[in-house]
This record gives sequence, C-alpha cells and structure tokens, in this order.
Amino acid sequence: MFTRKVFIPIFLFILIPLVSFQQELRCNIQINSQKIQGTNRQVFQTLQTALYEFMNNTSWTNHLYGQDERIECNMMITINEQIGSDEFKGSIQIQSRRPIFGSSYNTTMLNIVDNNMNFRYIEFDQLEFSDSRHISNLTSVLAYYAYIILGFDYDSFSYLGGTEYFQKAEKIVNNAQNAVERGWKAYEGNRKNRYWLIENVLNAKYRPLREVYYKYHRTGLDRMSDKLVEGRTEIAETLTSIQRVHREKLDPYMYYLQIFFDAKSEELVNIFSESFPAEKTRVVNILNEVDNANANKYNRITQDGGSRPQGAQTR
Repeated sequence: MFTRKVFIPIFLFILIPLVSFQQELRCNIQINSQKIQGTNRQVFQTLQTALYEFMNNTSWTNHLYGQDERIECNMMITINEQIGSDEFKGSIQIQSRRPIFGSSYNTTMLNIVDNNMNFRYIEFDQLEFSDSRHISNLTSVLAYYAYIILGFDYDSFSYLGGTEYFQKAEKIVNNAQNAVERGWKAYEGNRKNRYWLIENVLNAKYRPLREVYYKYHRTGLDRMSDKLVEGRTEIAETLTSIQRVHREKLDPYMYYLQIFFDAKSEELVNIFSESFPAEKTRVVNILNEVDNANANKYNRITQDGGSRPQGAQTR
C-alpha cells in the first residue's frame, strides 16, 4: 500500500514535464539569401536554425499545449542587402493557420508582408530577447509576430481572447521607440507597419473587427461541417460589421482591415460561390465596397469557378 501511494505521484511528476514543455508554435522558418553574393553562405543556414529554435523552443504563454494543438505558422525572411559584415536588410512574410472544427480544412489567419526587416546577426551568437527592453531588432520582430499570431488565434476561439498577447506585442513596440530600425514608430510610412497594426487591433474604435474574428471563425467556419447554411449566414453577417467599420473611415489606410482581407479574400470566394443567388449578390456588393482592390476576385462568386474550402463545407 505504501509503495503504491509513493509510486503514483513520482510517476506523475516524471510525466508532467513531458507535457508542459510543449511550446505554442510549430513555426517553419526560411531564409532567402539568393540576392546576397560573395559571402559566407553558411551564416544564413546557422541563422535559420537559430531562429527556428528561438520561435519553437520559447514559451510564449503560460498555457499547456499538446503536440496537435500547436499553431502552424511560417516565416520567410528575404535578405535583399548586406549593409555591413553583420547587418542585413530585407523583408519578412508571416503566415499562420487555424484548424476548422469537424473538418480537415485549415483557414489562413494571417498573411502579412513586413518590408522593414533590418537586423544584425553574428554567426553563432546567442539570440537574446527581453520583454522589458529592446535588445535586438531581430528577436524583437520575431517575438512581436509570435504574439500577433497568438492574439489572432485566441481571438478566433473566444471573444477578445487574444488581448493579453496583443498587449505583449504593444509592449515590444513601446520598448523599440528609440530603435534606429524602421517599423516601430507612428510617423513612419503610410500607417502600415508594426506600430499601426497593434494600434488598430487595440483601438476601441476597431473592436467590431475583433468581434468579427470571433464570429467568423467560431460561429461561422466551425459550424459549417454540420450546419453549412447557418455557418455561412453567420459569416455573411460579419461582412456587414466590416462594412460599417469601413464606412466610418477610422483612418485613411485601415491597416487592420487590409490584414483581414489579405488572409481571407480567396476563402470568401470559395465559401460563397455555392451560396444562394440572393446571398451571393449581397455578399459581392459588400466585398466590392470594402475591398475594392480584390473586386475581380469577388466577382467570381456570381460566376462558375469558386471552389469550396476542402472539408469545411462537407458532411
């Protein structure tokens, strides 16, 4: 009896670390350095490995994730210029996905291209990050987007569920206000950078868009495997919320709105191409108003040619 009581707690103590050390992200990192000639090519492979370990071995939340719960994401860093022996300039593309309940379909959550990717890296140097100060532009950018990925993912599962992670991203922006690298400040460019993304997300005026992320995914896509019409109708209703935000013209660029359509435009075509004629017409009219840059794409909804998201509208 005594042996059994002692053995079980020890057994659990051994198992718990195996579960708790599952990190949140399953992040594929790629470095494209084709434009850089006449340099040590191995440094870019070393950098890719270091960034992979940084993204996938860091605990970004206090939550426990199972192996199949980790968030799938990709980061592609394209190096366009080597400014010095250890300084590089380029861009980073961030993509993340979310599984849809009752299907094999994964919806794109983010598809962002950030052209302000300037950083220093010396081969084999340890990557350092602090949430209280700006140490390295490289790790600050990656940590910022790690929290952006988490924030959007959590917002899609619970109402305003990503707030904690968006606030962490905001803190990284605040820490970087004295950084020499671009992308962190309000006055740079056309209000489409890291500063303005998090400003929009946490701005109360844009809250209807955060509500859209929850309704679109949780009461829309997640219902479509067994309640196709109801789920699709819910998504159509989220578009009216987007239309109201668009008409208020909260700022000239509305970067947050662009982020949504960069991820969802093709999916929206696929969802509504098999809808009812009246719903098709209504949806196309709204989409052409709020995202006119993709009007040719949305006009496919009323034509033959849309293909459904695999698994999301079946059963």
